[in-house]
Amino acid sequence: MEDQPIPQRTQQSSSRPSPSPSSSSNSSSSHLNLPPSMSRAPHSLETLTPSRQIDRMININHHLSPSRAIYSDRFIPSRSGSNFAFFDISPVSNSHSDAREDTSSAYVTLLRTALFGPDAGVVPPATPEKRTSPMSLPNHNIFRYKTETRRSMHSLSPFGFDNAAPGINPSPVKTPRKVPRSPYKVLDAPALQDDFYLNLVDWSSHNVLAVGLGNCVYLWNACSSKVTKLCDLGIDDSVCSVGWAQRGTHLAVGTSNGKVQIWDASRCKRIRTMEGHRLRIGALAWSSSLLSSGSRDKSILQRDIRAQDDFVSKLSGHKSEVCGLKWSYDNRELASGGNDNRLFVWNQHSTQPVLKFYEHTAAVKAIAWSPHLHGLLASGGGTADRCIRFWNTTTNTHLSCMDTGSQVCNLAWSKNVNELVSTHGFSQNQIIVWRYPTMSKLATLTGHTFRVLYLAISPDGQTIVTGAGDETLRFWNVFPSPKSQNTENEIGASFLGRTTIR
Repeated sequence: MEDQPIPQRTQQSSSRPSPSPSSSSNSSSSHLNLPPSMSRAPHSLETLTPSRQIDRMININHHLSPSRAIYSDRFIPSRSGSNFAFFDISPVSNSHSDAREDTSSAYVTLLRTALFGPDAGVVPPATPEKRTSPMSLPNHNIFRYKTETRRSMHSLSPFGFDNAAPGINPSPVKTPRKVPRSPYKVLDAPALQDDFYLNLVDWSSHNVLAVGLGNCVYLWNACSSKVTKLCDLGIDDSVCSVGWAQRGTHLAVGTSNGKVQIWDASRCKRIRTMEGHRLRIGALAWSSSLLSSGSRDKSILQRDIRAQDDFVSKLSGHKSEVCGLKWSYDNRELASGGNDNRLFVWNQHSTQPVLKFYEHTAAVKAIAWSPHLHGLLASGGGTADRCIRFWNTTTNTHLSCMDTGSQVCNLAWSKNVNELVSTHGFSQNQIIVWRYPTMSKLATLTGHTFRVLYLAISPDGQTIVTGAGDETLRFWNVFPSPKSQNTENEIGASFLGRTTIR
């Protein structure tokens, strides 16, 4: 430093005698624009050129006396009371590299936890609340309006709960979905028969409910609650089964005389009548333009409504009345259940069953194909059996069995979630909503005083209607809406109360 030249000053050197107190006060006030009360006579202030001021500001070797107070025309806040630890910032300059390493380590830890789960041997990184710094002081002036809360590891994950990728930890277990325990609507259905082997209720894709009452068929529009009488078979005949075509405009009616009538519901006009069975027809199932009918004469007839013949093939195998029929969702397999306690599976072209299951010990009326898994079939047995069984028709295996404690009358899968509903007869007359595959009960619904023999599901998959020998139809909201559906359903839930269907 001895060799460096001393900067030239434009004013006189500081070695000159100090001015008088009055002149010092005036000089201080004039140069720093200070009020008179802040002037100090004993000290001298030197006049600096702009270059000298800059040199003094950036000169790290320049130290002012601790006893001298510095005044300025700019406000420079003091950092001594700032809570740097709150922002994960260290005021020490040589700790920047450590902070960067800690931040990188925290991100890698979070990413590894999100991808491989919390059990991957990863120690969770310390959150800002856990870090302390010896230089940080408590300060309540920073973000006074904000309440500091501790966030979980899931909230810091780059993956949200709603779009979790495979292999990533799911969100915390949700509380079980609540199913209303009471029906939102009850319809009186006079002359609804108390017969286990009949199928008298079906719900179309156009939201119209068909019900067989005695020798008549009635239509109930779920959107308008309008009731229409479709047909009257006369005093010598009665309705044993009803079934809507998949498009929802044509209705098949099975009669006690062994005939099938095809009706155009939009025009309330009968299109044709097909024969072939000798006894009553208690089960119907559609597959596009193909209609299958099961009868007390132990046979199943395959009918193509486009052909002139009453039936195109006859399926034989059951030893007693056929009371359950269901086509799979891909229309490739037909499941049939009979009073002989047997469950058969047929393909599109076979006249003999391709699969035979003999595990049930009572009549098999309840049959349902899963819309979620190809080849998954559920079946339920009568009073002496009381079990719901699951089958894999692809591998011809029996998957599981659940003893329900009462007669199984009907089964239906939800198309929105992996759940199913069963209706029961002796001895509890209840309705149960199950979660598959755990078969845990979501809800048990009661209200019918007779066996719950009839079941149909709404086209949106949310509502079921049940019928019983107590001559009532009850509507229940048991399944959630599809995720893509944001509008309210039009099932008629706003029409509360009890009315009659005819």
